[in-house]
Amino acid sequence: MNTSANTNNPLLDFSGLPRFAEVQPEHVTPAVEQLLAENRALVATLLADTAAPGWDSFMRPLDDANERLSRAWGQVAHLNAVMNSPALREAYNANLSRITQYYAELGQNLDLFNKVRAIRNSAEYATLSAPRQKIIENELRDFRLGGAELPEQQKARFLAIQEELSALDSKFSDNLLDATNAYSLVIEDQAELAGIPADDLQAAQEAARAADKPGWLFTLKAPSFLPVMQYADNRDLRARMYRAYCTRASEFDEARLDNTPLMIGILKLRAEEARLLGFANYAELSLASKMADTPQQIMEFLRELAQRARPFAERDLAELREFAKAELGIADLQAWDVSYASEHLRQQRYAFSEQEVKQYFPEDAVLSGMFRLLESLYGLQVRASQAPLWHDDVRFFDILDGGDLLGQFYLDLYARNSKRGGAWMDDAVTRRRTPSGIQTPVAYLNCNFAAPVGGKPALFTHDEVITLFHEFGHGLHHLLTQVEELGVSGINGVEWDAVELPSQFMENFCWEWDVLQNMTRHVDSGASLPRALFDKMLAAKNFQSGLQTLRQVEFALFDMRLHVDYEAGGGQSIQQLLDEVRKEVAVIFPPEFNRFPNSFSHIFAGGYAAGYYSYKWAEVLSADAYSLFEESGVLNPVVGNQFRSEILAMGGSRDAMASFVAFRGREPGIDALLRHNGLLAG
Repeated sequence: MNTSANTNNPLLDFSGLPRFAEVQPEHVTPAVEQLLAENRALVATLLADTAAPGWDSFMRPLDDANERLSRAWGQVAHLNAVMNSPALREAYNANLSRITQYYAELGQNLDLFNKVRAIRNSAEYATLSAPRQKIIENELRDFRLGGAELPEQQKARFLAIQEELSALDSKFSDNLLDATNAYSLVIEDQAELAGIPADDLQAAQEAARAADKPGWLFTLKAPSFLPVMQYADNRDLRARMYRAYCTRASEFDEARLDNTPLMIGILKLRAEEARLLGFANYAELSLASKMADTPQQIMEFLRELAQRARPFAERDLAELREFAKAELGIADLQAWDVSYASEHLRQQRYAFSEQEVKQYFPEDAVLSGMFRLLESLYGLQVRASQAPLWHDDVRFFDILDGGDLLGQFYLDLYARNSKRGGAWMDDAVTRRRTPSGIQTPVAYLNCNFAAPVGGKPALFTHDEVITLFHEFGHGLHHLLTQVEELGVSGINGVEWDAVELPSQFMENFCWEWDVLQNMTRHVDSGASLPRALFDKMLAAKNFQSGLQTLRQVEFALFDMRLHVDYEAGGGQSIQQLLDEVRKEVAVIFPPEFNRFPNSFSHIFAGGYAAGYYSYKWAEVLSADAYSLFEESGVLNPVVGNQFRSEILAMGGSRDAMASFVAFRGREPGIDALLRHNGLLAG
């Protein structure tokens, strides 16, 4: 059946861009049921074929069918993340187990495995392109990791584990969103809000007005929460907001929103899944498809990084405590004082505030500057375009090479109640060659910045500009691929611990004067960023980088330990393990009521389980890659096109290390990372 002809249900129309304006929760179940029935019928037909399997007769039709399913379900998952509603959440969760079951069935199907293995062992294999050979190798690995070789009884248990895990992951995410949305704090006396910048106060006042409340309304979403922690002189207000934020979805919250039992359940199931497949722990299973070899290798890397950063972190903390006591009258620096004291120390030491810098980064100037960088590096143009959207705030763009369309992306920048927190890139459509030509790749870029208020454009902090560049880097990895095979095109097939390379690489340009001067405009005066202010920002670039590095190491080591030697539901709680990790690597210790794990969605609901280390791992790659630009001129189009052709264009069609070496001429070293972070002694 040609699904693309069925346009009554927008989720079943693959002829162009998603029809977001028309998608309703009631479309989800019929679309999923139809696609699953079609796909299962195709699998049965392929398995019944007694002829020797080949790429065109076996791999391509399976690819076509699975792409239709992933595109339809991808729209549902995306809407569930950015336009969450009770009806959509119900439709998503009702079908999540069906989707999970289908992919688990595929992964466990020994007959399918044998067909792919037959192609691998056939004469045709040697004639296949390198990307197609890589797909075959990846498929064989994934069948083994999917339980295809398990006895039937164990397959049933493995399947049940996959379904339970997907349900628990989704519930974790739902609880965190609901717990975040459930809290608000109304302040009626403006004297209690001293220190908070005027534009943040205006946003809080508009939020109160929208909720039909007097005064100023604050929430736990980043654009509301962070300015309070950073600027509010009212220590009690900071403490109240901090406590609410770091106890979300824990035993201190509503019982129905407590993520603690979900985390234990998730960890138990992951450990059981790993044992079924013959791995000693889930971390080993996770690393089977990554660059790193063993959990021990990663933990040694993290501990070395902690050792190098620790003297700098101890110095950072001593300076902060001394400053807080002498200048702010805070003798006992607490967790809710750290951002506040740090901002005041930064202002005193470097004579500027983040709030001052923010006035120079209106959204339109930032976007045009970011797009100009793309033109300088790769000779590409970005143009505003049209597409059906899920919200009025969303924008849509084309990336052009000369007159040719290379890719397209949605940009959804602002926080709202229906949208999960954080920033992320996801793929909507992946580049591949079809009978009608090249399929244009499409990406989603999502952030949670403050929306415009008072008739002014949205203003971004420099940290938010860095976040935007990070997600754009992921987007370019997906959109600039030249690979024409679905399984290794764009971000597909890229090792998880290398996938952050292009995103972190882009962050470096946010510290280059030649880039920044062209993407700033003071929101009131229209003046561009003064060189003197930029120099202060640059001097402050590695402000507290020791503390920041240890924080990332702490999260990564905690994640790895959870999946290597931790027994869920045993004698030690998850929180106690985190406390143990902190004793080893941290210098700052949060209060006892802090329940960070309960909101650690990266590893419990976001695909980073036993993989959070990849941020630091890939930062070694990105810093070393960027050092070639530093040596040759940061806007050098020759090096830019080399990066595009050897890293971005290759997608997952070869190992990430091979792509890095092809670009850099050698394997990566850690020195560039330490230098960029100001962690080299002397």
